[in-house]
Amino acid sequence: MDARLEDRAAIADLMTGWMHRDLSEWDQLRALFHPGATIAITWFDGSAADFVEGSARMGASDLRSKHVITSPSITFNGDRALVQTNAMIIAENTALELGATAHNRFLDQVEKRDGVWRISRRDSSYDMSCFTFLTKVQEIDEKEVRRFPREYAALAYLLEKSGFPIVREFPTRDSALEAGIKAAGTAWLGDA
Repeated sequence: MDARLEDRAAIADLMTGWMHRDLSEWDQLRALFHPGATIAITWFDGSAADFVEGSARMGASDLRSKHVITSPSITFNGDRALVQTNAMIIAENTALELGATAHNRFLDQVEKRDGVWRISRRDSSYDMSCFTFLTKVQEIDEKEVRRFPREYAALAYLLEKSGFPIVREFPTRDSALEAGIKAAGTAWLGDA
């Protein structure tokens, strides 16, 4: 029997709790993070508290999203865990009738404080993306799309056209940025 079964279940609930973002449940989304937590994804790099506020602004826009989350891979050290979770981001701008689907992995540093597991740090590494269309293929500015790494280019283009600029370059599968995040996470885990 896995002695960490309860911890694994609590962390899996954290990961699937991302659906609160899709449902505009901002208090529940906020509760996934420890105070002082940080997050870095395509359109945001900063505190989790500010991310929730930005997500609420996004939720009030023409941009809609859905995150499909898989079971996480978890590595423990005491009351700390590194968590890697595959996800699929499905997004569309209803006014533009333009959508994108991206496959990513959330790379999380998770801690148990006062008996509760929450996210301390969330990063995302991107694997692939493509455009989706409701009724007809929309005109896409190829030069604008190619400004971004292929792995998240379609999602980045959609976000920018929706008023959510990409703040910097983000990790992609097997990139130096991804390796840096994993190395930092391993060092953080070892300090537990």
